[in-house]
Amino acid sequence: MMPELPEVETIRGQLEKLIVGKKIKEVKVGLPKMVKLPLGKFRKIIIGSTIKDVSRRAKILIFELSNGQSILTHLKLSGRLIFRKKGESIQPEDAKWNHLIYYFTDNSRLFHNDLRQFGYVKLVETCGLEDFFKKEKLGPEPLEKEFTFGEFSAILERKPKAKTKQFLMDQQNIAGIGNIYSDEILFFAGIHPLRKIANLKPTEIRKIFNGIKKILVKATKLQGSSINLYLNALGREGKYVPKLNVYGREGEKCSRCGAIIKRVKIGGRSAHFCPKCQPVRQVVHTLISLHAR
Repeated sequence: MMPELPEVETIRGQLEKLIVGKKIKEVKVGLPKMVKLPLGKFRKIIIGSTIKDVSRRAKILIFELSNGQSILTHLKLSGRLIFRKKGESIQPEDAKWNHLIYYFTDNSRLFHNDLRQFGYVKLVETCGLEDFFKKEKLGPEPLEKEFTFGEFSAILERKPKAKTKQFLMDQQNIAGIGNIYSDEILFFAGIHPLRKIANLKPTEIRKIFNGIKKILVKATKLQGSSINLYLNALGREGKYVPKLNVYGREGEKCSRCGAIIKRVKIGGRSAHFCPKCQPVRQVVHTLISLHAR
């Protein structure tokens, strides 16, 4: 699964401590398609620059450089960014997937590892980042103080026909939530993933909002969910998987009520849910109420 907000934020926080202030001495690119500009130009711009800051927007990491440029890195499905100090090596089984390596003047390195090769790196002028992300039409950051219940309710009102699962995963609605945490948020709120936005009660909207805040914060504190290939910037697994209530647990008993967790396909993606805690009758009621209108 693609790293979501908790995983990317974990990597951001670690790299902020590990690489800010370091000067790039060299860069090796083993997979040219990963870098979305000519390699000669990429090397010329970043070599000799210093990392000023590491930030995040949605699932994209931003390395601000001292020369007015920023490196934008999207890990996509299987990307990793693993830091190693001088003398430390990366796991041999991962070495063949190291498509991009940054070498710093203190002989530490940052490996961009990507098994499935869907990730990318772009260069954008730092002063143009705001315009760049406007074009991406990304929704608000759910963990920012500015993301209030009022703003969340207003966004919901614009998408009355959307199913709750798809709404939460749409990056134009809210940034950073994907398949894993949309399932967990809806379980927390007791909402079936097929439930339409138009039929949500104010109390249910509040539960979803609270779930977004609570689950994303907790998952970030535990450094994310190591499902599939995710590792943090130190090459270690996150610790949130044991806390997952429904995602990836099809056929297992619900920890809350004992019912069997089920899975349903929505727009080509899987949604995991508890049929008792997130009753399907909500969906039927939704269809009836919409038809009545």
